[in-house]
Amino acid sequence: MDARSRALAALCATEIVSWGVLYYAFPVLVGTISADTGWSVGAATGAFSVGALISAGAGIVVGRLIDRRGPRLVMTTGSVIGVLATLAIAAAPTLPLFYAAWAVAGLAQAATFYPPAFAAITGWYGEQRVHALTTLTLVAGFSSTVFAPLTAALVGPLGWRGTFVVLAGILAVVTVPLHALLLTPPWRPREHAGGEADGPQTDAEHARTVLRTPRFVAVTVVMTAGAFGLYATTINLVPLLEGRGLDLGLAALALGLTGAGQVLGRLGFVPLVRRTGPRARIAMLFTLGGVGVVALALVPGPAPLLIAFAVVAGAGRGLHTLLQASTVADRWGTRAFGRINGVFSAPVTLAVALAPAGGVAVAGLAGGFPAMFLVLGLATLLAAVVGLVV
Repeated sequence: MDARSRALAALCATEIVSWGVLYYAFPVLVGTISADTGWSVGAATGAFSVGALISAGAGIVVGRLIDRRGPRLVMTTGSVIGVLATLAIAAAPTLPLFYAAWAVAGLAQAATFYPPAFAAITGWYGEQRVHALTTLTLVAGFSSTVFAPLTAALVGPLGWRGTFVVLAGILAVVTVPLHALLLTPPWRPREHAGGEADGPQTDAEHARTVLRTPRFVAVTVVMTAGAFGLYATTINLVPLLEGRGLDLGLAALALGLTGAGQVLGRLGFVPLVRRTGPRARIAMLFTLGGVGVVALALVPGPAPLLIAFAVVAGAGRGLHTLLQASTVADRWGTRAFGRINGVFSAPVTLAVALAPAGGVAVAGLAGGFPAMFLVLGLATLLAAVVGLVV
């Protein structure tokens, strides 16, 4: 196994753990946190949202640092910050300190979640990146499968604070050494290795040129709008299906099967890349997801048909992750990728962070969850049309 393969294997493991500890554990624990502390679920969830907002903003800086220093130092530092933040969350005696701890966790998320891993793989693999990106997202997609039940099993005997301490230990034991010891393939930022010989612009100037183009802005808006539509609907699938007459267990099963849809979507990404261009991929992705969401809005049943549409919507969401990973390189190349992708990913990350509460807000304004699914499904289809021409 060469250095790139070892690094990819390491990232597969560290993405599972980083997402599991710094993201998927919280939804499992929030009810217990509220009951133990007296903080409302909304107030506690606000701290988690603050972390996501910090992550979106910090991701721009992280992208620049990866271009200059490489992923090894950045992601190792992010892991250490994540361990300290998780311990601070466990120890937080007051709600303001709980918020502060999650703000620090947001910095760790920016340095350990998908965008820095995508930048690393793109830098190491170049034109061979699609298979590596697909492998990473397929494996890391099992993070919730591993950590949601693990967290639920720990909270009974340990309480939420003890659970976060154990999770901090897992984060330290797995991610810190793997990032420090295995993210070792050569990293030669073009700006510091003869990049100017490739053209009149430095990497920083090249990035600024790309970021100012109307096309970059348009593609970013399309990806952000589509992300909000797909995430806000799938994450709020349970109340929609309960309104259709499904019991909670069956509605939860449908939500779980959207994860299977994500895996199926990602498995289809490599052949899709072989047969389509960047514009067609955006159009096809959002058409697939949008059709699934609109069908959920309009079709009253039966339950198996609703579950099938949920899987289709999940496939669109799964494809979105890989499209986000590859859009910048497909359209503007790999030069200054960290800088450009950091800016590109920030609003998408923000949209995903706001999607759970945003979907509920849209449902309130639209008059219910079926209307919300219809509005956001049509918006996703509109993103598909626009994506075909930008």
